[in-house]
Amino acid sequence: MPVDLRHHGDSEVGPGLVDLAVNVRQGMPPTWLRDLLVASLSEISAYPNADHATRVVAAHHGRDPEEVLLTVGAAEAFTLLARVLAGREHVLTEPAEPGLALSKPGWAERALSERSLVGLPVSRPVVVHPQFTEPEAALRAVGLVPDRVLLPDPFVLDASLVPDDADLVMIGNPTNPTSVLHPAATIASLAREGRYLVVDEAFADCVPGEPESLASARLPGLVVIRSLTKTWGLAGLRIGYVIGPPELIAAMREAQPLWAVSTPALAAAEACVSPRAQAEAAAWAREMADRRRVLADGLTDLGGYVVPGAQGSFLCVRLPHALRLRTLLRERGFAVRRADTFPGLGPEWLRVAVRDDETTAAFLAALKEARDDLPA
Repeated sequence: MPVDLRHHGDSEVGPGLVDLAVNVRQGMPPTWLRDLLVASLSEISAYPNADHATRVVAAHHGRDPEEVLLTVGAAEAFTLLARVLAGREHVLTEPAEPGLALSKPGWAERALSERSLVGLPVSRPVVVHPQFTEPEAALRAVGLVPDRVLLPDPFVLDASLVPDDADLVMIGNPTNPTSVLHPAATIASLAREGRYLVVDEAFADCVPGEPESLASARLPGLVVIRSLTKTWGLAGLRIGYVIGPPELIAAMREAQPLWAVSTPALAAAEACVSPRAQAEAAAWAREMADRRRVLADGLTDLGGYVVPGAQGSFLCVRLPHALRLRTLLRERGFAVRRADTFPGLGPEWLRVAVRDDETTAAFLAALKEARDDLPA
């Protein structure tokens, strides 16, 4: 069945609603990070230069700078990757007429020629679902229609389900919306020559120590995409990065507009991989795990089935009459994310973000009221 791949949690939120639909940590960014972002504004009269931040992020993961590209959130990373791997992306070369001013009318037509980026097109893309839908949407936007590998409940990766001839495989870890953390070894078994293996690790820092991350691994065709918007509350700033083979990163860098990542976003990238930030993130992840258990127990007590082994900052829950309950919850002031727009899930599924204990208690009370108001 067709699904709306462009439906995201922010469209569920509205005035006066408590937000349990968006997987962005509440109350962020912290004061020290806000102060740093404000200080970076003193430099915004100059064009941003990503070189230093790229080196800092690369060093954090034990990578070379040529293996890292900072992006305008993970969404831009998926878009750039899709364009390059579809062989659709082009760039403009240097002016054919030396000294021709680029501001002159018609310069693009008269003085510049097109060239293809690199010969990296794929022909058999596969997306492992349920997962974040933007990777598939980005592929479709450039004419690549992927096969879908639909994992059965409890949605743990079975590598044998991925076709042997797939030359692009995309998967999340931990996976949005199921909150399942796949073993790194299982994902790594999918890497091979002639294939790009793309792992969305937007929620990797929800797991203390990031034990299943592949960000520091060197495997054939491995591409890891990270987001800094979730844990640090920077969704409006837009900052993420890609780690991958140097030739692919170079192609994506050429496809990316000049000065794409703003000066404040570059400052955030450096700050969020600092030892201070990493220690704070690990402490939050441990605290969040306790709150996640409280939410999971409450949903179970109310008749819900929660996908087991959740490791993200959200839960995926199956509830009878889920879409009707979602409407009743909105009437009671709570927004949750419908999950039937994720391939592999149906109308009985919802995604619920983990919040503080007080918010969780109020939400569970509202859910009980809504459930009790359902027709017998």
